[in-house]
Amino acid sequence: MSKRIVVDPITRIEGHLRVEVVVNDNNVVTEAYSTATLWRGIEKILKGRDPRDAGFFTQRICGVCTFSHYKAGIMAVEDALKIAPPLNAVLTRTLMNAALFLHDHPVHFYQLHALDFVDIVAALSADPRKAADEAFKYTAIPYACGADQLTAVKERVAGFVKKGALGPFANGYWGHATYRLTPEQNLIAVSHYLECLRIQRTVAQMMAIFGSKQPHPQSLSVGGVTCVMDLLDPARLGEYLVKFQEIADFINRAYYPDLVMAGKAYASEPSVVGDVGTPNLFTYKEFQTSATDWLFDSGIILNGDITKVYEVDEDKIKEGATRSWYKNDAALHPYEGETDPNYTGFKEGDTIDGTGKVVKAPLIDEKGKYTWIKAPRYDGKPMQVGPLANIAVNYVKGNAAVVKVVDQFLKDTGLPITAVLSTLGRTATRMIEAKVIADNALSAFNNLIENLKTDQSTYSTYTIDNNREYKGRYIGHVPRGTLSHWIRIKNGKIENYQAIVPSTWNASPKDAQNQRGSYEECLIGLKIADLSKPLEIIRKIHSYDPCIACAVHVMDTSGNELGSHKVAIDSVS
Repeated sequence: MSKRIVVDPITRIEGHLRVEVVVNDNNVVTEAYSTATLWRGIEKILKGRDPRDAGFFTQRICGVCTFSHYKAGIMAVEDALKIAPPLNAVLTRTLMNAALFLHDHPVHFYQLHALDFVDIVAALSADPRKAADEAFKYTAIPYACGADQLTAVKERVAGFVKKGALGPFANGYWGHATYRLTPEQNLIAVSHYLECLRIQRTVAQMMAIFGSKQPHPQSLSVGGVTCVMDLLDPARLGEYLVKFQEIADFINRAYYPDLVMAGKAYASEPSVVGDVGTPNLFTYKEFQTSATDWLFDSGIILNGDITKVYEVDEDKIKEGATRSWYKNDAALHPYEGETDPNYTGFKEGDTIDGTGKVVKAPLIDEKGKYTWIKAPRYDGKPMQVGPLANIAVNYVKGNAAVVKVVDQFLKDTGLPITAVLSTLGRTATRMIEAKVIADNALSAFNNLIENLKTDQSTYSTYTIDNNREYKGRYIGHVPRGTLSHWIRIKNGKIENYQAIVPSTWNASPKDAQNQRGSYEECLIGLKIADLSKPLEIIRKIHSYDPCIACAVHVMDTSGNELGSHKVAIDSVS
């Protein structure tokens, strides 16, 4: 007899995500549904506004990747108006982007995802001296892993447990059957978890050097950047360089070896291997490091075939809403996108709660609409975006910077290249992407210094003809994957604006052909060890670094309530 499991909300993500699965008598998932339960209104708010304000509004789409949406909003308008910013502005944006990625990826792993792999309580039984020796297996110069430091970390966590105040560690499924690290390995990871709390402050300061503040930087403008005085101040440039080097050191001596350690330990864990989700991969070029060079390139991989990459045709991108809470179900190109709400709600049914009991709870309508996220498709196919897609595409295309790090990681872990197509691969490629940036992004810094010697321009002038209509877009790769903003301008104002964000691609519901999005697809066939503690579900979904606040954008601009939601805490597992 089938059973239904509801994880609502899935915590340690940005936004509000609910996952509902059906399992058979062997606790194997046979059906899955991903639901965004709250929604916002940036696209509606933008209609009728001055297009030069777009970036300042779009950065409010998310409280984490504010720079991504800020830059996308600015560059979509630049594309529409055919503005080419000066090279100094382009390279400054790249340096700010590097700060974002080097902040986002380590924080995602340590603060949001590592606890799916790391058993905090098991670390309390570790021998700090053995743990210090263990750290040398993964790097020649371990980070914050001396026996004295690890002893202090162990005592600190023990103090939390003794007081019953575990804080961010309070709600883990400690002791779960699918944890694979030894106590000593767990202690190493906990030490880096705590170090990352300090490091993220430094990398936020790095963004603020050229952005004035973080989050929500303020220095981008249609046509260029406004941080002229910072770019001409050697002290400010030096400050960026020193902070970059500090973050790169953490990436290379903590983040990289921890993923080598996890890769070895979890190589045979069924819940994290052989589960690519959607096998169609989509990425777009990002990180311009000179007038002609980019760190990452664009491409499409179809059906998991990592021997061939197709070039991107943006005309093939459409969004449908057959299973989404909007009125128009049709698959529309984003220039023509519509976001008129049609909320149909939940129905009551039976699910398993955190104690293993069957309880009543709100369930989705399997045959109807069940999420605020639309279903974007490329040439009619669901796509997976993110570091996995970006690293896979660039590896297959022979990108030297990517090939170097991937080959070293595979050598260090003993994993085959096919291991990238999995939950473990999504987690590892996020680190690999961070390392590629840490190892190469300073080329943009050096090129900026050289260019400033002969050219100090940071802004290109332009005009907007109110008698013309314009349309443009930004497409690029951001920490969670392929992001695109699409704008149409009429009478000098925004006529339509649509954002297709990474979590829209990955968390999309079934479409008109009943094709699942990648979240849903990666759960099919998953065996859950304990239905009351579905760590396997959370681990898989967290590997995508979900950002549901990014993926839902609609509201009633008159302030009317269109729907209300109450989390059924008795059904949270």
